[in-house]
Amino acid sequence: MNIYLQLFISFIQIGALSFGGGYAAMPLIQQQVVTLHGWLSPAEFTDLITISQMTPGPIAINSATFVGTRIAGFGGAVAATVGCVLPSCLLVSLLAWAYLKYRNLTLIQQVLTALRPAVIAMIASAGVSILVTALWPQAITVSGSLSQILGTALRSANLRAFLIFLGAMVLLVRFKRNPIQVMLLSGVVEVAYQLAMRALPGIA
Repeated sequence: MNIYLQLFISFIQIGALSFGGGYAAMPLIQQQVVTLHGWLSPAEFTDLITISQMTPGPIAINSATFVGTRIAGFGGAVAATVGCVLPSCLLVSLLAWAYLKYRNLTLIQQVLTALRPAVIAMIASAGVSILVTALWPQAITVSGSLSQILGTALRSANLRAFLIFLGAMVLLVRFKRNPIQVMLLSGVVEVAYQLAMRALPGIA
């Protein structure tokens, strides 16, 4: 199948099913671009989330443009982005008309109420998946007793990433810092660490 058509079909599915916004689309994007097609590795997918957060615009559309460009250049970016946007344009226009006409119906309210927990679950799933990829870059074997599993997880975890994660959480939750500032600061910390490692290779 033509790569442009593959990108279009993949992202039109994401655009049609990503109820709850960009964050809820993350599991769908991961399933398509990492699991199903193998266009990105799990680590590259984490980088994709970071880049999509740092650039203006909805995260799902930014992700589509990034993946399309990475896989097939400008044409791929157009195919993926149009595929991601098209279902939303059609569905929002239809739903806006239906909601304005039938918003007082009990059935509509029940459907919206039922969708909320599913959206929260999808956002949580995306967050946990990204966190695991960031803190455990290498796959670990889950076997043995609980203490053995915890010991293996602690030994294989990226301690530096964990400390950056904790620092970012404190800045975001306790001090209400701007997410962009926190992301930039995290990047500066990592660059400073890498430069220090090159200057002083004896420390680790």
